[in-house]
Amino acid sequence: MKISKFLLSIFLLSVLFVSCDDDDEPQLPKGDYENGIIISGEGVATGSVYFVSDDYVTTESLIYKNVNGADLGVYLQSISFDDDYAYIIVDNQNTIVVVDRYTFEYVGEITTDLILPRYMVIEDGIGYATNWGSTYDATDDFVAVIDLDAFEVTSTIPVGNGPERIVEENGKLYVSHKGAWSTNNIVTVIDIDTQATSEITVGDNPDELFVNNSGDLVVLSEGRTIYDENWNWLGQTDAVITTIDTNSDTVSSELAFPSGSNPSLMVEDDSYIYYNLGSSIYKMDVSATSLPTTALLETEAAYLYGLEVEDDSVYTLDANFSGESKMNVFSLSTGAKTNTTAAPVGASKIYFN
Repeated sequence: MKISKFLLSIFLLSVLFVSCDDDDEPQLPKGDYENGIIISGEGVATGSVYFVSDDYVTTESLIYKNVNGADLGVYLQSISFDDDYAYIIVDNQNTIVVVDRYTFEYVGEITTDLILPRYMVIEDGIGYATNWGSTYDATDDFVAVIDLDAFEVTSTIPVGNGPERIVEENGKLYVSHKGAWSTNNIVTVIDIDTQATSEITVGDNPDELFVNNSGDLVVLSEGRTIYDENWNWLGQTDAVITTIDTNSDTVSSELAFPSGSNPSLMVEDDSYIYYNLGSSIYKMDVSATSLPTTALLETEAAYLYGLEVEDDSVYTLDANFSGESKMNVFSLSTGAKTNTTAAPVGASKIYFN
């Protein structure tokens, strides 16, 4: 009888272990900053990063400083992510600080061969970061090619003045040129394998860009301010949303804004484009042939400086450069404000972690 009970126990234990599939095992948290919202702020004395939990219950300020006991410096331009790391681009420091994306613990930094870095895209373990170069020289701008294992720049690709956003599609990099402290009206195309470049002319001061579900590149050009020889304001050129066929790298369509309407923010979510005019947010299908005439919602932001859309929510940043900014959350379906949280000084970018 004792032997039978022993064998029965062994059998039951074996069934228990077999039935416990790996998929059923609880996943350990990767860090304090998993499953939440990362907000970066350009700052005045130093850039900073805030964390907001998914349920908006918890907001933690200055998470990089809290974890590492150090400031980032000015200005925190943007953050790029891969599976493990966050790459914090601090342009006036000519530095990309690397941290664990979930714990924000310092891992390393890239400090050489960068001159006013702006944005970075990551492809096959290589970083491609836009750099303004010297703001007094319109001919020394470049894209830095970065070995993200060694944290070092391995080569540079010369491009036109004021490279800004950068995305990858089908083995090519697309770079918008806002013009740094000047102006520009091009998108540079870089073949990753050969590093050969070509240019596509778009509207004045292109900035935001993304690749839509059809594989086309969509670019927002904000337009530029026109002055006379005495720097008296004369007006602005028209803003335009340009769609580029990435197979032929030619412009396939343009949607021009009415004179005096100059959007500065644009994102894409679920085949819709969202952009701002002043403090108002507009929504349109990526295949639309005309611009909407009615706003999706009114943010009432004093300085609308950041925009994202995720699931059924619109996230906006109302920037303040003398104190904390605010992140406001709106229902995509009703337009009603659902949450407000604190955000960094000079808050400009929202990331979902």
